Amino acid sequence: MSKSTAVVKASDAVASPVDPKQITKASKALLAHIKKATAASTAVSKNLLADEESTVAETPIWLTLTTKKHIADTNRLQPSKIVLPNPLNADNESTICIIVADPQRHYKNVVASEEFPEDLRNRITRVIDVTHLKAKFKTYEAQRQLFNDHDIFLADDRIVNRLPKHLGKTFFKSTAKRPVPVVFMKQREKVDGKRVAKPKGPKAKRDPVENVNARPTPEIVAEIRKAIGSALVSLSPSTNTAIKVGYASWDAEKLAANVEKVINELVERFVPHKWSNVRSFYLKGPETAALPIYQTDELWLDDSKVIADGAEPEKANIGKKRKAADDETEAKAEEGAKDESRPKKKAKKAAAAAALPESNDDKLDKEIATRKATLRKQKAAAKKAVEV
Repeated sequence: MSKSTAVVKASDAVASPVDPKQITKASKALLAHIKKATAASTAVSKNLLADEESTVAETPIWLTLTTKKHIADTNRLQPSKIVLPNPLNADNESTICIIVADPQRHYKNVVASEEFPEDLRNRITRVIDVTHLKAKFKTYEAQRQLFNDHDIFLADDRIVNRLPKHLGKTFFKSTAKRPVPVVFMKQREKVDGKRVAKPKGPKAKRDPVENVNARPTPEIVAEIRKAIGSALVSLSPSTNTAIKVGYASWDAEKLAANVEKVINELVERFVPHKWSNVRSFYLKGPETAALPIYQTDELWLDDSKVIADGAEPEKANIGKKRKAADDETEAKAEEGAKDESRPKKKAKKAAAAAALPESNDDKLDKEIATRKATLRKQKAAAKKAVEV
């Protein structure tokens, strides 16, 4: 690869059509609106227990992305995270639950070791693997209790896709405490810039208890710290995605910094065709209108599929499934026509059979037997006459 090509690729990765001033402007307007609406609702309700500051502090701000085409790539739909300049969870007293791959004993020993920082250890209130999670938290009440006992949930990226089945709608009907993926698996060694292939054969099988495939303790600590304040990216196979980027109690500059970081990294890492597939970015609260940050002028990803004014659309290309369905419909119609003609044929056969005289097989058999007996007698009489 030439130096010029490398420079072009680097510039493409950094370049963004979004105006930072528009991000700051939208952030200021949205925060001011939320604070004003919260103050008005608190005054109207006249609730003595209502705390305006805490309500604003807990109000999340969402960045919404709309693409031109559905995101269908399986790798891009995997849950992931984006590290933010201003962490979403800055409270040092918030509790953490870590869901790991089997076995949990190894990771409990890591948390309890001297290498693990004490301030972070005090915040981790539970370490559990998938096997124990399935056994202990089958019921809805147990899942609700787990949900309420912890503020932050982290999950090993090797098992994060299995959690919706085991944690259910308690965790996944909203993104409030949805587990943030962390990478605890040990990276394979590299030789000359290439990863060493995994050993094959019966000897390659390892005991998960004796030989755990986990990163060193310092790397696990760094991964946990990085994930605590990151933004969760959980894409769906659609054109719309929402990511939490801050809270209504923040300053506009602080929120704008997170928005800008998420926009750039989201497009570069998760959107196929990058900016050519981006339709718009909006900033909104839970119950507010969406304020525009960026809107493209090109509505379609592929201009060749856009029909000009007055032109007739091309004939649809019928696929194999559609063609098979049509053939099946025709076959059923032909079979129905055959079914209708069958009663007529049966009636004709019955009429022809009625026209023939009735047969008497027993009578015919007797006549044949009598004729044979008569012939035998005649032959015997002729024999005697010849001999005489």
